[in-house]
Amino acid sequence: YVVESADYVFLMRLTGLTWGNLATHLNKLEESGYVEIQKNFNGKKPHSVLRLTDIGRTAFSAYAKMMKQVFDDLPE
Repeated sequence: YVVESADYVFLMRLTGLTWGNLATHLNKLEESGYVEIQKNFNGKKPHSVLRLTDIGRTAFSAYAKMMKQVFDDLPE
């Protein structure tokens, strides 16, 4: 949410997900229109870069706001 774009390696290290799990999650996010995946090559190595779409940023913002409200409403 706070970075302009990220690649699979960055997201895998950040989330601790395996390649397969990360790919599955990202494919679902792409199908929903939340992320855009740009696939290219660095030499002969595949390199994919992901960006949140405007729809994805709006959805994440709404989700964060909702979760903040949930936590604010918890009894102390």
